[in-house]
Amino acid sequence: MLPTYARFILPCNTLELCLPIRGSEDFLVAVGNEVESRGELVRMRSWLAKFNIGQVVRHRIFPFRGVIFDVDPAFDNSEEWWLSIPENLRPRKDQPFYHLLAENEETDYIAYVSEQNLLPDDTGKPIHHPQVKEMFGKLDNGTYELLHEHTH
Repeated sequence: MLPTYARFILPCNTLELCLPIRGSEDFLVAVGNEVESRGELVRMRSWLAKFNIGQVVRHRIFPFRGVIFDVDPAFDNSEEWWLSIPENLRPRKDQPFYHLLAENEETDYIAYVSEQNLLPDDTGKPIHHPQVKEMFGKLDNGTYELLHEHTH
C-alpha cells in the first residue's frame, strides 16, 4: 500500500523523494530537519507533498481539473517548457510538480502543474480522461483508488 503522503528532502541543492523501502538499509529516515542515512546524520530541509496520487484537483487559475498520477519533488521538465510560461505566471521550480490526467470543457490531456497552482476539487465529479480506467479504480471522497498493478 502506498503512503498517504510523500516526504521530500533537500540535500545539497537537489531534491530527492524519500520513501522507505522495506528490507533495505539504504532508505533515509527523517528526524525533524535531519536525516539519517546509513547511520550518518545529515542536515536537510524537508517538505510534504500537499496532494496525493489519485486525488482529484483543479487549477487555481485556469479552468481545468484532473487526477494526479505522478509527482516530481521539484520541476523536472525542459527549460523550453518553463520559458513558455508567461513570466508573471511562472511558478517556482523548488516545489513539487504533479502529472495530471486532465480535462477541460473541450478535451482531455496530460498536464504538468506546480503545487502552488493546484487546489483540491470538491465537486465530487469523476474525471473522464480515457486513461483514468487504466490506472485507477473507484472514486471515493475526491480520491481514486490506485490499481494494484500501478503500485511500487
